[in-house]
This record gives sequence, C-alpha cells and structure tokens, in this order.
Amino acid sequence: MDIVLGLQWGDEGKGKFIDLISEKYDITARFNGGANAGHSIERNGRKITLKMIPSGIFMKEVQNVIGTGTVIDPVSFKKEILNLQIFDTTAQPENNIIISKKAHLVMPTHRLLDIFMEENPAYTTIGTTKNGIAQAYSNKILRQNLRVGDIFFSDFQNRAQHILERDYRMLKDEGMIVLPALEEISKEFFDAVDFLKNFNCTETEIYLNKALSQGKKILAEGSQAAMLDIDHGTYPYVTSSSTTASGASSGLGVSPKKIGDIYGIAKAYCTRVGNGAFPTELLDEFGDELRMKGNEFGSNTGRPRRIGWLDLPALKYAVMINGVTQLVLTKADVLSGLKSVAVCTHYESEDGSIETIASALPENAKPVLKWMDGWKADFSKIKSVSELPKELMDFLTFLEAELEIPVGYLSIGPGREQILKMK
Repeated sequence: MDIVLGLQWGDEGKGKFIDLISEKYDITARFNGGANAGHSIERNGRKITLKMIPSGIFMKEVQNVIGTGTVIDPVSFKKEILNLQIFDTTAQPENNIIISKKAHLVMPTHRLLDIFMEENPAYTTIGTTKNGIAQAYSNKILRQNLRVGDIFFSDFQNRAQHILERDYRMLKDEGMIVLPALEEISKEFFDAVDFLKNFNCTETEIYLNKALSQGKKILAEGSQAAMLDIDHGTYPYVTSSSTTASGASSGLGVSPKKIGDIYGIAKAYCTRVGNGAFPTELLDEFGDELRMKGNEFGSNTGRPRRIGWLDLPALKYAVMINGVTQLVLTKADVLSGLKSVAVCTHYESEDGSIETIASALPENAKPVLKWMDGWKADFSKIKSVSELPKELMDFLTFLEAELEIPVGYLSIGPGREQILKMK
C-alpha cells in the first residue's frame, strides 16, 4: 500500500496527483477526515471538488474505499454524489465506492454545535469550516456516536432521533444561534441515510487486507495535511483526525509493514486557512498578488488562504514524522516571473537559539530567509524536465539536499497532464 498525504496545512494539490497516478492502482482509499476536506480535480477543462469521495473515482476500473478513520455526513455525501453524476454522466458511484461500516456519522446537530462553538467566546475559536467534523470525532471518543453500520438496524431511527433531540434542546437552551426546525433537519438526514444504504457498506479493513494478499495495489489518500494532525500539528489549530502516514494504518486497518512508497505533497510556497502560527506569512501587497495568481481560495468555502514563503523547518518535520520517500512539489508555475524567491531555512529565537526543524511553530521567533534566483517560463508549453528553467532546477536541487529525499514529481499547472515525473 502506498500513501499520498499533504506536508503543509492542506490545499497542496493532493487530488490532482492522486487522479494522475490512481490508474496504476486497483483501489484508492480515504483514511481520515470528513466533508471539511476538498480535493479539487480538473478534467477536460472543468473542475470538481471532491469532499468525501476518493480521488480515484474517475478511473472506471478502480475501487474507491471510504475507510474506518473517516466521518461521514450522509447529507453532504448525497449532495456530493449527485453533483458527481452531473459532472460526469457516465459515473456509477454505487458500483465503485465501498464504505466502512465502522466509519462514524456526522449528525445535523454536529454542524450546529460547531457553529455554536465557533461563535461562542467561551470556546477557543480556531476557524473551522463549521461542518461538524470535530463534534463527530469527539462523540466518537466519548462513545456517544452512531456508525455507518448502525443505519441497517431497526432501532437506528429511534437512536438517531434521541441524539438529535438531546443536542437540539441544549442548543435551544443556550439561545446563541438561529436554529433551523428540528423536523426539517431530521427529515433531510433520514432521507440521506436511505440514500447511503444504496452503497456497499462493509468491513473495509477485511476487504483491503484480502486485496493486498491477492497482490492488488492500494493507494491511501489523506485529507488535510501533516501540520494539521491532531497529535503532531500546530495544536489547537488542527483538524480532528490523524493526517499522517501512521494514520493511514489505523484509519484503514492495514499493518505498517504493508506500506510502500509515501508521497508527500508540498507547494513551492506555503498557505493555510483558519487561525494558528504561520511564521513566513506575507501580510503585504505581494502576498495578495500571490494569492490571486495562485487562486488561493478554499475549494469548499471560498475563504482566502493565508500566504507565506516555503517553511523548511516545518517541512523537514513533516517529512520526518511521515517517512516520506518522494516529494511532489506543486505550484512552481505560480512563482514564475519573480526576480527572486525565498525559503525559510531556520528560526531565530529572541534568546539567540536556532531551530532548523520544528513541530510547534514559534510565535515570536524570526524566520530567516534564504533568497534564490527566480525563474521565468511559459509553463503551458513545457512537456519535459529538460525544458525547465535552470533556476527552478537549482531550487529543486536545494530542496532535495535539505530534505534528503528526491523530488519525484513537479506540478507546473492546474491540469492533470501538467505534472512532470522527475525521477
């Protein structure tokens, strides 16, 4: 089993890369996250954002698994499937999507609780997408939640209605947010659950391990990214699940001994959404220009992403904890035309100490930048590695030396065909 995951704060271009290489695999499998994650894929000049559906969905011979470590919002899932079928009229998702019975459900009141906590000054506001992901995971840990397999039991509706009514009463008593009618959200939820029953819901860990024993190839797909990991990321401004390579094992039920290549995706610069430390952030007009040029706005929310130079201490940390074997660098074309580009090589603290690898990003430390010659090219016409500008090749060589892993692929544009295999 190979793994693809983000090495920064998400939005690195994982979906496009998975879409490119998934034809080499028999199965693509999502191992974490929920409908807060958006993977944008461009096909035939049109773009679609996948939230829960694995990015291998357009490969007709590939099975797509939504694993145990995910949380599934039936309402969002139904909308995504219907949107997929409009985007691609030949799509038959009921035939090539398999869902873990052990994946947890996102309830309608989880979304409302998320909004309540984000807008209540009594709680830490971290800038969530307000999709109820944290509330679903927290109720999973509290052992108070329902799982996909529960929808097939005769008492499911009563159990679910009990949770909805309990949460709704609490929110109503607090009185801080405007609530939709309980009857309305309940009906939409149960209609979506009936839709979910049309899919193959099974013990995906058994399915995946049997496939591996038969020699089939699996590509595990992570959502969000390493620096948003619940344990190893920039806490508390993180997601609610494990986004690392080890999370693929636990989220899919596949032994670490069966992991092969680990592809780490990173941009040639950095972005993040929501709150949290961001040492290399560009808060000037140039940052605004880079945001527009790179179209750095949330796939789901449209929120403008924060922009910064490439952060090597954070990237080294992400490479280390994930055991990355190949780097996939994206958005090199966005930096084209600049006289020089910068990379943060280390942080200098107020006491003079230096950090070259960092897990908890220092709030007050000064990022020390290394400036390198910029590059300029018409990337829409480049078809091979030999056509890349020398300055860009020097940039890649520098990254390989610092990270001690090869740059295996380079993305030079938004299209799936605009990814060059470097090695």
